[in-house]
Amino acid sequence: MFPLEVETLARLLIDEARERQLRIVTAESCTGGLVAAAICAVSGASDVFERGFVTYTNRAKAEILGVPGDLIADLGAVSEPVARMMAEGALEASNAHISVAITGVAGPLGGTPMKPVGTVHIATARANQGLMHREEHFDMMERHEVQMAAVQSALQMLRDRCA
Repeated sequence: MFPLEVETLARLLIDEARERQLRIVTAESCTGGLVAAAICAVSGASDVFERGFVTYTNRAKAEILGVPGDLIADLGAVSEPVARMMAEGALEASNAHISVAITGVAGPLGGTPMKPVGTVHIATARANQGLMHREEHFDMMERHEVQMAAVQSALQMLRDRCA
């Protein structure tokens, strides 16, 4: 179902989170739930996966995750501050210890000169440890490739937060 690299990262993440007794929540936009699906594709995911939010629209980001509408209006949904707010909102709306949030332009439409197709913002939050952010540029890729690359980056960031 997923590329071997993604399956391996998900399996390692689950093992590490289980060992540290950490629960995970996801908040996804451009990946449409693929991070959650990658985690849940591994047997034993229920030990660590708490829930996932697919907040594809700006309204959903505001209503479900508490991202201020004026922030989205000012900076756009594909931005570092929105990714950070999504990660914080997911953590607050769950019983998890670690969150990951993804917002980006998977394409082939929707890109702009400032935010071309393949621009993805990923943020993680861990209770009492603050936020981490990464901006990725997956250039010259098809939509599904951008999404899988974003999933892979998100899983690796979650593993880093488990440490």
